[in-house]
Amino acid sequence: MNYTIENLDNPAGSPGDRILFLLKTKGAASTAQIAQALGGTAEAARQQVQKLLAAGLIEGRQQSASGAGRPRQDWALTASGHGRFPDTHAQLTIQLIGSVRQLFGEQGLDKLIGQREAQTRQQYLAAVAGQDQLAQRLETLTELRQSEGYMARLERDGADWLLIEDHCPICAAAQTCQGFCRAELRIFQEVAGDGAIVTREEHLLSHARRCLYRVKAAA
Repeated sequence: MNYTIENLDNPAGSPGDRILFLLKTKGAASTAQIAQALGGTAEAARQQVQKLLAAGLIEGRQQSASGAGRPRQDWALTASGHGRFPDTHAQLTIQLIGSVRQLFGEQGLDKLIGQREAQTRQQYLAAVAGQDQLAQRLETLTELRQSEGYMARLERDGADWLLIEDHCPICAAAQTCQGFCRAELRIFQEVAGDGAIVTREEHLLSHARRCLYRVKAAA
């Protein structure tokens, strides 16, 4: 079964679906934390964990003990678990990028990325046209990214905004050519406008579990 954003983020979804979504969006969690999030018993959570473990979708990770007793075991998604989330035709994308490199070289690939960047910029800037408030522009950007499969959400952190993307549907392409990520950061800055500064603090390609962007209002 392929899990999608729609059925994972649904309170009526199966317990296994909801556990996968929890680990994808919140990171590693213990059985007790999973039980609390599901609103069920520890025994019910253990049964679901064992099913996902047997399916190869999650794995155990020992956490350092903070006191007496055994180290706590948390559960995290495996590569197969991450693979249950939408991926925009990863293998085909990698093959196409390789073909562009072979036929047209790095210059041709740069042109391809530039064209995609221009199209995305045009779409995003059109969506925020007429929106003067930074919060409104960021909310629109978050909605756009969510619709594209990035599992995006917007949070406040003091005076700053955090744009969090728990999933990357083009991760395979970005791993093959990081120009895609550089283009995204430039576009986010343009959407935020001159009154803000956008920086990337966490990056999937740097072995983080998500991409996180901090948006500060310019002094």
